Amino acid sequence: MKKYDIYGMGNALVDMEFKVSDEFLTDHLIEKGLMTLVEKERQDHLLKALSGNNVGHSRACGGSAANTIIGATQLGAKTFYSCKVADDETGEFYKNDLLANGVKSNIEQGLYDGETGKCLVMISDDAERTMNTFLGTTATYSDDQLDLASLGESKWLYMEGYLVTGAAGIAACETARDYARKNDVKVALTFSDPGIVGFFKDGFKKMIGSEKLDLLFCNEEEAKSFTGLDNIDDAFNALKEVSHTFAITAGAKGAYLFDGNERLNVSSPKVTAMDTNGAGDLFAGAFLYGITNGLNYAQAGTLACSCSAKLVTQYGPRLEKETTQSILKEVL
Repeated sequence: MKKYDIYGMGNALVDMEFKVSDEFLTDHLIEKGLMTLVEKERQDHLLKALSGNNVGHSRACGGSAANTIIGATQLGAKTFYSCKVADDETGEFYKNDLLANGVKSNIEQGLYDGETGKCLVMISDDAERTMNTFLGTTATYSDDQLDLASLGESKWLYMEGYLVTGAAGIAACETARDYARKNDVKVALTFSDPGIVGFFKDGFKKMIGSEKLDLLFCNEEEAKSFTGLDNIDDAFNALKEVSHTFAITAGAKGAYLFDGNERLNVSSPKVTAMDTNGAGDLFAGAFLYGITNGLNYAQAGTLACSCSAKLVTQYGPRLEKETTQSILKEVL
């Protein structure tokens, strides 16, 4: 018996959300729909320009993989999250928020010098999310933040694709991946962002390694970007060379799954989207909860689509625990 269902690793960032117009993005030379790494001075400048536009959602411990891990935990998964935050007010907030959500973490053992990273999330009128991220101390995330004993006690390793932007992050993923494969831990990866996939394709190949992944998460644009194919059906077939199983999210259309034997198309509940931030993260968390707790791929995909559909009807990167639990009861 494994102690944890999922061991996640990723960039620890405190999320701050703002509502913006397309004109704001254009005027400030911000590329819509993508995650862009920025320096602290640039982020501070944008925060000043956005003063008064907060959507009413308070800050939250985040980063893509953290949102995934918290979503899985809310559904009932036992989780561990490996990350790096600084010994400052923001880092202390991050630690307390993460632990309050029931996630075990290496940050219980201590924080680090520097400044905790922040993610500025800008939500357009069409519900699209655009992110400008100052990594802070998580830019130096490395092997030092790995808890290999806890990884070995996990069913799944979940690697956040944003770690591909730093050499030390890639190396940490390689270390964790190799350890997982030697200790009966399945390996999952998320591509995280279309722009990241296009720019860091070689880094992703290092993270994947010489063997296939056990599970890959991506959206349609990321699938096409990584494979270099314009047709999603062709990209779907090409991903079989990379991973034994995978899930391609398709927004309102649901998701396309490959369970190792056949393609499964899962529909999504029809909703009016307000904010798509965190939808892919929660999809991965709900899906991983499902397959580690007795659901087949079709059932896990249905649960994941239902959770993501609910999430986009509100502001913020995650649901309340009571809401995820009610969705779980409805789906089962």
